[in-house]
Amino acid sequence: MTDALLETRDLVIKFGGVTAADHVSLKIHAGRNLAIIGPNGAGKTTFLNICTGWLKPSQGQVLFEGRDITPLPPRKIVDRGVARAFQIPQLFTEHTALENLLIAVSARDKRRNTVMDMTQIPERAEMLHLLDMVGCADVADTVVVELSEGQRKLIDIAIALALKPKLLLMDEPTSGVASSEKHSIMKILIGALKEAEVTSVFVEHDMGIVENYADEVAVWNNGNMQLRGTPAEILEHPDVIRDVIGEVA
Repeated sequence: MTDALLETRDLVIKFGGVTAADHVSLKIHAGRNLAIIGPNGAGKTTFLNICTGWLKPSQGQVLFEGRDITPLPPRKIVDRGVARAFQIPQLFTEHTALENLLIAVSARDKRRNTVMDMTQIPERAEMLHLLDMVGCADVADTVVVELSEGQRKLIDIAIALALKPKLLLMDEPTSGVASSEKHSIMKILIGALKEAEVTSVFVEHDMGIVENYADEVAVWNNGNMQLRGTPAEILEHPDVIRDVIGEVA
């Protein structure tokens, strides 16, 4: 297999007496969608936070394209090509969907003129295309507060894609979304990632989503990866049925 896009080596982080990352070593390869599953408190979100610079490990390294990004702040890690989508969409709810993307692209391009007329931002067509990619072109001019949770999730992903990442880390992309919408939202999301040629890692509790949209699955428990394999291999493993599926069913 080719060299890893992102690699973690021997990551350790503790919160008081709790070890949230216990010598975590993992390779993520380009072009794959990796789902991370596990019981609550297993360290899944902590892992994403370390990889994106929001937390600093007491030991170990995070390498992106072979370069050490461990000491970098989140903004610098984004500049290198690693984006993050949070469990709760980070949007300006008083602005329209398109305006949220235009704000993001202005930050991406280090544009400091905060009073620029948004109709004059040169990347406007590019942002409209991103909204179309995530199935939200029809709500481009709708204020975010009026949108459904599913639409907000997709716009949040579009904002992440506006940063032109090579890797996107997502924390529960379908949480808060109506059960009837989850698969359609995830199908759109995975299609947009494929079109943009972005590799993804996503934490997920819905095993139906994992089964249908992950290429690989990593099982987290007690701050470390215990198993890794295809969805069929992992979701039929007796330890996973006992410790993960039984808990979230």
